[in-house]
Amino acid sequence: MTIVKRRFAVRPARYPKIFWSVWLLAWLLLTAAVFLRFDAAAGEMRGEWSPGFVRFTDFFTQFGLGGWYLIPAALCLVAANLTDWRGLSRQGRMIVYNWTCFAFLVLCAVGLSGLAVNVLKYGIGRARPLYFDSFGVLSLHPFAMDARFAGFPSGHATTMGAVFGILLLLFPRRWIVALAVTACIASTRVFVGAHYPSDTVAGFGLGLALAVISGLVFARLGFIFGQTGLKLPVRKRTFRLVRPRAPTGRGSMVGQADGVDRTQTR
Repeated sequence: MTIVKRRFAVRPARYPKIFWSVWLLAWLLLTAAVFLRFDAAAGEMRGEWSPGFVRFTDFFTQFGLGGWYLIPAALCLVAANLTDWRGLSRQGRMIVYNWTCFAFLVLCAVGLSGLAVNVLKYGIGRARPLYFDSFGVLSLHPFAMDARFAGFPSGHATTMGAVFGILLLLFPRRWIVALAVTACIASTRVFVGAHYPSDTVAGFGLGLALAVISGLVFARLGFIFGQTGLKLPVRKRTFRLVRPRAPTGRGSMVGQADGVDRTQTR
């Protein structure tokens, strides 16, 4: 935390020019379109999915719980604080440092999105599709503080949106795979009857936005990411969570022999 405060003080607030209003409008329009097109159908089909398919989706929907990501990240920070950094090699200290930064990124992205979605869902108070027959597709009970009226946005989908945002920042070339996996897990909330499709779309976008914002702040501070010429976050080459493997095999032996020969030639 001392390093964070120091870097905030000495590093100017330089962020990329992102048209947040345009992205916000697109997110709202997509959520509205899904609401108009699919929510009523999802409410009517509740309970009509095959039991085997529901059990299948119920298994995968558990991976949308924030605890899967927040608890390991918190334990990682505890382990880092209990580690004697002075007894580590330079490479070992770098690995522990990177794990610490990564844990903070997960806590920021998943934790902040979790706080935001809970404030929103209880403040809006939309009835879940489990009570479609009683309340309909759009029944709002603001601040009812009842789990029955905590449908919009989906908390699980928000977590998966944050996870996708983290993966997008770290592995931008694999964004399609990351999106497919996280979006499928988020969609399971519809099939288990816990949320309408628009709940998952809204939650996924919320989690993604907060993960990207976390990445922008980390890039400004120089944690995990550097900044491109356009101030966009890019993963540093020094960011490694495992030790690089030492070269082995015939190729490395040849390289060593070549090195000796060149040295002798000089």
